[in-house]
Amino acid sequence: METMTATTKRNAAETTSNLNQVETGQGRAARYVLAGTRLALGWIFLWAFLDKLFGLGRATETDSAWINGGSPTKGFLSFGATGPFQGFYNSIAGAAWADWLFMIGLAAIGAALLLGIGIRVAAATGGLLMVLMWTAALPPSNNPFMDDHLIYAAVLAVIALLNAGDTWGLGRAWAGLPIVRRMPWLR
Repeated sequence: METMTATTKRNAAETTSNLNQVETGQGRAARYVLAGTRLALGWIFLWAFLDKLFGLGRATETDSAWINGGSPTKGFLSFGATGPFQGFYNSIAGAAWADWLFMIGLAAIGAALLLGIGIRVAAATGGLLMVLMWTAALPPSNNPFMDDHLIYAAVLAVIALLNAGDTWGLGRAWAGLPIVRRMPWLR
C-alpha cells in the first residue's frame, strides 16, 4: 500500500511539473515583458550609480561626481527631503557611511537585475531603497500618496516572485549553484 501511495504521489507531482512546463503564447510574451522590465530597472539603478560616480552630466555634474569628492547623498537629502522625515534625512546627508551604502546598493541592485542573479535579494533591497526614497519626499509632488518609487518597489516584488531572472539572464544557472539550492532566498 505504501508503494502504491508513493508512486501515485510521484506520478501526480510529475504530471503537475509537466503541466507547469507547457507555455502558452501569452505566457511566453509575459515572460519576455517581465525580463525586459527587469533589464530596464537594472539599467535605471546602474545608470544612477554611474552618473553619481562619474558625474556624467545628467543628474550629477562632473564637479559633483563621487570620484571628484562629491557626495551622492548630500544634495538630495539636504535640499530635496521634505515631510515628516526631513530632519532624519538632513542629518545623514553627506555622511560617508550613507554615501557608501547608497552607492554599493545602486551598483549591486543594478548588476543583479541586469545579470538576472540574486533577484530576490535585489528586489528586497531595491524595494527598501525605493520606499526610503519615497519617505524622503513626502507627500509626493504629483499625488497625495502614490509615486513612482512605490510602483518600482511593487514591480521589483513581481520580478522576484516570477523568477524574471530566468529569461534573458543567468537566473537558471544561478539557481543551480549548490549554495543557492541550500539557501533559496539567494535566488
